Amino acid sequence: MPKSVGCSCLRLRKAARRVSQLYDKALEPWGLTVTQYGLLGHIGALDGVGVGALAGKLVMDPTTLTRNLKPLLEHGHVVLAPDPRDRRARRLYLSEAGRRAFQRAKPAWARAQLSLERALGEEDAPILNAVLDRVLERLAH
Repeated sequence: MPKSVGCSCLRLRKAARRVSQLYDKALEPWGLTVTQYGLLGHIGALDGVGVGALAGKLVMDPTTLTRNLKPLLEHGHVVLAPDPRDRRARRLYLSEAGRRAFQRAKPAWARAQLSLERALGEEDAPILNAVLDRVLERLAH
C-alpha cells in the first residue's frame, strides 16, 4: 500500500483560495472577482448559453452559478433573456457594458496570470497543469 501523502482535498482547496486571492486582488480595481471575470469570458464566448449548460461547463451547480451571476446582472454586464425556442428556458448574453468591463480588466488578469506562472516556476507550471487536467478528466467519469 502506498504511503499516505495527506489530504489532497485540503491542499487543492488552499491552493485554489490562494490563486483566487491573487486574481481577485488584480481585478479589484475593475470591480470584478476572478469568478465574475471568468463568467464574462465564458458568456461572451458562448453567447446565448443556457444557465444549465454554462453550469455544466464550469463544473458548478446552477444555484451557485445564479448567485455568482447576480452582481453581473445588477450591473448590466449580463442579460438573462427567454430562449426564443423555449420560453421556459433562459439564455445568458453579454451586454455591451459587460464586453467593455471584460476588455478593461483583461490586462489585470494577464498580470495575475504572469505572477502565478512566476510563482509556479517555468518547470513546474506545465507539469501542474498536465496533472490537474488528467485529474479533472478522471473525476469527470
